[in-house]
Amino acid sequence: MDRKVVEFRLGSADISAIRFGISPGYELVHAVRVVLRPQVAPLHWGWFRTLREEPAGAAFRLMAMISGVDGYLPDFLTADPAGDMTPEEELERLRRIPDERVRSDLRKMVIRSSGARQRELREMAGDPGRARAAIVAAWQEVWETLLAPVWPQMLRLLRADVAVRARRIGEAGIAEMAATLHSSVTWHDGAIRVGLGHYGNTVDCGGTGLVLVPSVMATRRCFVLDEAPTQPTIFYPAHGISESWHRPAPEVLGALTALLGAARARLVLGLQEPLSTSECAHVTELAVSTASHHLTVLRDAGLVDSRRAGGRVLHTRTPLGEALAGGGYVSTNLSGAAARADSPGAR
Repeated sequence: MDRKVVEFRLGSADISAIRFGISPGYELVHAVRVVLRPQVAPLHWGWFRTLREEPAGAAFRLMAMISGVDGYLPDFLTADPAGDMTPEEELERLRRIPDERVRSDLRKMVIRSSGARQRELREMAGDPGRARAAIVAAWQEVWETLLAPVWPQMLRLLRADVAVRARRIGEAGIAEMAATLHSSVTWHDGAIRVGLGHYGNTVDCGGTGLVLVPSVMATRRCFVLDEAPTQPTIFYPAHGISESWHRPAPEVLGALTALLGAARARLVLGLQEPLSTSECAHVTELAVSTASHHLTVLRDAGLVDSRRAGGRVLHTRTPLGEALAGGGYVSTNLSGAAARADSPGAR
């Protein structure tokens, strides 16, 4: 096997235990990397411009030193995402990381570093309890600055990606789904293989399964967790990330209304999860017959996918629909926002 490929070997028990997770910690360290090198992340330039000023305080400097601009991350920063992990749960998980694990991961970083960064990491590894407390405090402060304002948009995109992948498993199987994660990911002889280009390993998942974690902030390539005691994990770029992903609902709705018309714009944004025709009508305050007509148009345009589930037809956004929706999400004043966007004085 190519030694620059990480191969996750899946037995029958592992295949039934494949699951998805959401990792606020993974998003945060990659947001820090975007701030450090925005020139390599054009899909995040719109978000970057929303920052009031470039972060430069002690908390950001610590997170930047830990995260680096690329390459290895301490496993304890991103490990074991369990379902829809919240930022609060992520912080609590960090607080409970054992000293020895903090020390071990920091020592790995010492080997990969040099100069002042290496000296600082070595000092932190010598007192892991103090290092963990400093990282937790910095994490919380940097989260509030960088990602708390846009977490609702990010969470919508992440959940939508998980819904698309899970549906694909049910319709086409794990092999077909795995092949759509990223160009570097393939399925071969009962294993998911991730080409990293700089590192290789073979992991027997041993019945514990595999966690698949979509990401908004890490759009260029995949990352993996492949060393015990972490759960075997693949982080991959989420579907539907465009430069406008960060925009709030009223702004997105106004732009979509100008493009599609008010009713179809509201339908595109309303489909955050699979909905029946009558549910679409309820969310968008349309008659069922009117909603059905607009859904047909959106389906013909490739923005919506419709599948029968028992006695109902469920509608979901396609990846193209996700990209078009950007950061929009449904709120209680969605109809009012649409009306304002349609008004003669709207710009």
